[in-house]
Amino acid sequence: MKCIYNHIDDYLYIKQKENEMKTFEEYALIYKALSDETRLKIVEMLSCGEMCACDILEFFNITQPTLSYHMKILTDCGLVNGRKDGLWMRYIANIELINEIKEFWERIINDKQNCICNNKRCSQCE
Repeated sequence: MKCIYNHIDDYLYIKQKENEMKTFEEYALIYKALSDETRLKIVEMLSCGEMCACDILEFFNITQPTLSYHMKILTDCGLVNGRKDGLWMRYIANIELINEIKEFWERIINDKQNCICNNKRCSQCE
């Protein structure tokens, strides 16, 4: 049996949860980018400030195409910003986004009234 909500509050609550899920999808891409050990180390390195790609290459002892692959993932999701400097790229961590990620993590791990687990359900739903 399909549940039909008769109250506007319930409808608005569901719509709010749908909007939050879009945010979850965006954050999932960021966490996916961070799921690689090399990319985590790159973000840690860049937390100290801007670095040239050549220095990152030297630290990891990887090829330039491999570094480009990792940096594309990090820049595409917004964790890292890059700029051209002559023949090389210079990269810096996007501290604003990193702080936003920390705030997001705090929001999802702390108990709250509007938590997904508190989703209202009709007693007739199965």
